[in-house]
Amino acid sequence: MRVSIIAIIASLASSGCATLSGSQDQYYVCSYDTAWEASLEAIKDRPVTLQNKEKGQIETGWIDVPAPERPYGMFGREGFDTRERARMTISVKKHNDVVAVSVLETRQRWHLRGGATQQATKWWPIEPSKEAETAVVNRINSALKEKGCTPS
Repeated sequence: MRVSIIAIIASLASSGCATLSGSQDQYYVCSYDTAWEASLEAIKDRPVTLQNKEKGQIETGWIDVPAPERPYGMFGREGFDTRERARMTISVKKHNDVVAVSVLETRQRWHLRGGATQQATKWWPIEPSKEAETAVVNRINSALKEKGCTPS
């Protein structure tokens, strides 16, 4: 029992902040370079703003994404702009003989709140799209599977 508790604590401590931030994490028995290239390929439809292979960080710029109409206020009013934007952050880290790849989307909505104040007209954080994150993870999985890498 004591060994199990120690193993759980060690696992949580080693998972770091990425697990706590809502990212989708995958582990592969693969070379770092192969995982890095697959990660870049998976987001080729987005503008890459940061690409630091030494630190294992890839970030995309903001892209506009379709936003559903959402009513606001007590009376369920509509009519405010319903723009959303999203960007992706991918982290590629080497852990002994395994490579960890984390995918996280940051999403924001414009003018989510009503009112005439300056606070009403700005970008507000909203929940990331799990579908968008999963799509990127699936592209990485497919590319790495083609190259002979195995998930662990």
